[in-house]
Amino acid sequence: MKGRLPLHPGKHALPTVPDPAEHAAYVREREPTATLDDLGGVILVYQTHMIDHAASRYFARRLDWVRADLRVLSHPGGEVGICGGFGPGAPAAALVLEQLVALGARRVITIGTAASLRADLRPGDLVVCDSALRDEGVSYHYLPPQAHISPSSDLTGRLVDSLRTLEIPLRLGSGWTTDAPYRETAAEIAGYSRLGVLTADMEAAGVFAVAEHRSIEAAAVFVVADSLLDRRPRQDHPGIRNALHIALEAVLSTLRTDSQPPASRLR
Repeated sequence: MKGRLPLHPGKHALPTVPDPAEHAAYVREREPTATLDDLGGVILVYQTHMIDHAASRYFARRLDWVRADLRVLSHPGGEVGICGGFGPGAPAAALVLEQLVALGARRVITIGTAASLRADLRPGDLVVCDSALRDEGVSYHYLPPQAHISPSSDLTGRLVDSLRTLEIPLRLGSGWTTDAPYRETAAEIAGYSRLGVLTADMEAAGVFAVAEHRSIEAAAVFVVADSLLDRRPRQDHPGIRNALHIALEAVLSTLRTDSQPPASRLR
């Protein structure tokens, strides 16, 4: 076997033995009406305080349907799911996303933190990902091998519109998704920075791959938490949590169920 992913060639086109529909059927044995298809979408989050913050602002009911903390938020635009507590990284996000899709989720937006690869991006800055470098393992089990993967252009456009409506400064650009944050090397950082890559994260490429494979829409927004160009001792920056909360409001607006305005052209 050659050292490549996946080890079995052409795996993305083969049927699998475990099916996420089995999980949905298991849930519906206990709750026959269990479905997420009436929601505007589901938000994936990676910081515990995000669910606590959302539940403090909107009526939230907990659903014990997936291997994560799943709540349904009722807000002026309708009902939207928010899901967290499953840990960082593309494998964890992909597993939970598969279960959400099997239960009817058709739109997902991930909100997380990322490290900057650009000197002009600071902690608290918002970045919408329009392309992800596939330097993780999950996506190669879902799609043919290639360097990049893109999110839904329509959902990404709506997300950009929502952030601009809030008059929030943002950057739109590509990210580098890797499973190995403690193996990010100076050569990679310099090379990707020269190519214009803005951030490094652990989930986007995997989420986009599952979404494309399952024919749903996905998008991602990051809050810059630190820099890979200027490494310093870790510290809490007051702007990071606030930016995450602002991103949440924009995502809720994007996933509103009462209307879906046309997306502006991405610029």
